[in-house]
Amino acid sequence: MVSRVLVANRSEIARRVFATCRRLGIGTVAVYTDPDVDAPHVADADARVRLDGRNGYLDAAQVIAAARASGADAVHPGYGFLSENPYFAEAVIDAGLTWIGPPVAAVSAMGSKIEAKKMMAAAGVPVLDELDPDAVTAGQLPVLIKASAGGGGRGMRVVRELSELPAQVEAARREAQAAFGDPTVFCERYLATGHHVEVQILADAHGTVWAVGERECSIQRRHQKIIEEAPSPLVKRIPGMRDKLFDAARQAASAIGYTGAGTVEFMADDNGDFFFLEMNTRLQVEHPVTEATTGLDLVALQIHVADGGHLDPEPPPSRGYSIEARLYAEDPAKDWQPQAGQLYRFEVPNTTTQFGLFDGIGIRVDTGVVDGSEVSVFYDPMLAKIISYAPTRRQAAGLLADALARTRIHGVRTNRDLLVNVLRHPAFIDGATDTAFFDTHGLAELSAPLADAGTVKLSALAAALADAAQNRSTANVLATAPSGWRNLPSAFQTKRYADVAGETHEVRYRFSRSGLQLPDFDGVRLLSSSPDQVVLTVDGVDRPFSVARYGNDVFVDSPLGPVQFAVLTRFSDPSAALAHGSLVAPMPGSVLRIGAAVGDTVTAGQPLIWLEAMKMEHTVAAPNDGVLAELNVEPGQQVDVGTVLARVDDKSEESAQ
Repeated sequence: MVSRVLVANRSEIARRVFATCRRLGIGTVAVYTDPDVDAPHVADADARVRLDGRNGYLDAAQVIAAARASGADAVHPGYGFLSENPYFAEAVIDAGLTWIGPPVAAVSAMGSKIEAKKMMAAAGVPVLDELDPDAVTAGQLPVLIKASAGGGGRGMRVVRELSELPAQVEAARREAQAAFGDPTVFCERYLATGHHVEVQILADAHGTVWAVGERECSIQRRHQKIIEEAPSPLVKRIPGMRDKLFDAARQAASAIGYTGAGTVEFMADDNGDFFFLEMNTRLQVEHPVTEATTGLDLVALQIHVADGGHLDPEPPPSRGYSIEARLYAEDPAKDWQPQAGQLYRFEVPNTTTQFGLFDGIGIRVDTGVVDGSEVSVFYDPMLAKIISYAPTRRQAAGLLADALARTRIHGVRTNRDLLVNVLRHPAFIDGATDTAFFDTHGLAELSAPLADAGTVKLSALAAALADAAQNRSTANVLATAPSGWRNLPSAFQTKRYADVAGETHEVRYRFSRSGLQLPDFDGVRLLSSSPDQVVLTVDGVDRPFSVARYGNDVFVDSPLGPVQFAVLTRFSDPSAALAHGSLVAPMPGSVLRIGAAVGDTVTAGQPLIWLEAMKMEHTVAAPNDGVLAELNVEPGQQVDVGTVLARVDDKSEESAQ
């Protein structure tokens, strides 16, 4: 019997497995690298073992040594990193440990997506033809480059022009190597629109294979899922599709002698025809929606099967609807740029359970961060998964959107507004979801802030009045006198803020004998104020605003929408001004390569510097036509956000000299 489990992973999936282990009375062991030394998953475990190097999670020998040193008798791989590496699975078993995963042969068979597709085709499962990257023709475009050894969008590229293929293949190989330790990639026909539908399977070693319901994961960015749900709206619409999907999934599992939890992924069209994409021989990020609609604890069942246990002849029936949103530290409006830095506060109101099962309607939160967590540039930028459950799909979507909108996220920028806008979009509510959702409905519109212009203006006022209350509460003399109060009329006090779009908001106010004067806010009066809470009466309606400040950053939360400001000082620092044509690092990262030398002529939009951040490549392009006049970095160098990487002098400036 398993008595102590080491989770060969980090963040929320490690915490998720630990939560089930605690419910089962099983001991837990965490592994961590230096960037994760203060991570919540480390604090959650009974024992912790440090791994050398930032890529320690990919070092099988270190992980197995950690298990031995800590007295663990089983290893759970989570997802990502070594979870689908057959050599790691074999090494765990050879070390005399229980592998909480499928047989090595099954991991090996499905670990190569190239070989997996061949096996599925031989077993009668419909597949898309695999294409050799070196032999793709113009007539086969567009194609999708995919990493053979992993998923999650790493190593994926869409290519529409044959001339771009070699460079994109090389970039995909680099990403695949960094994420999975294997640079192998392949191509297949790219379906611009479709439905990403997958089947959760669970099998024991005694011949029972469950198809535990399907999930739809069509809302994606960069080929990575961000909203998943169970059951699938498409499958609900197409008579008989579920039975065909389940048969194909069980057929796939049986063909490789599968045991444990796994997922068979398909791409489907609007008519219900589907093709095998891949089989993930591990737990999926989106497994909570299946748990919500079945009442099963999939991690507990993984451990049960690994211990040799039997499954019941049939899985429990599904009921209700569940939707999961992945909250990422990234900026969708800026090409999904990942963000790094401190997360001052993270609070999801009305949370029903954390890492647990639902008793009824509610919100579940699976997260790897807490107040004060540092979001590292070295790993995936997902902060949390927020999951809803309700009897109807519309109710589940509304419940999740409301929970996200009310979540207090102070610190790094996230995709929260995008998620809420998608969940409230009429097309999503109607179940019209496919992989082209952002192209169809416009990323700019879907990325729009939840707070409208009027809310931003009121939030700036709340920030100013909370600041005034803070000044009064910390004053050494006359602390009870209103801020700026004079016996005689005086000028208005002024505070200035910049929102995340860079717009300036100036707030004027004056405390007088007759009360607070607000010359720029008709119909608004102050009901109460404190350093962290302001209540404004707006056209007869009381509106509460919570205010939090961290240095120059101010976060205002209200039912009208969250707003972030930066305090603008009265006098700017001349040394902070950037020279025209400067290229700055949009995120912390490592310089991978440089595409030009000082003195080279460059054109606007030409990639000049490649950065690696959170296992993804990002390009920094020339802002204008001109000459590369300055280059401040070299390959391998680590840079912080805002670092001036280079400078391009435009041609007009050059000729003027």
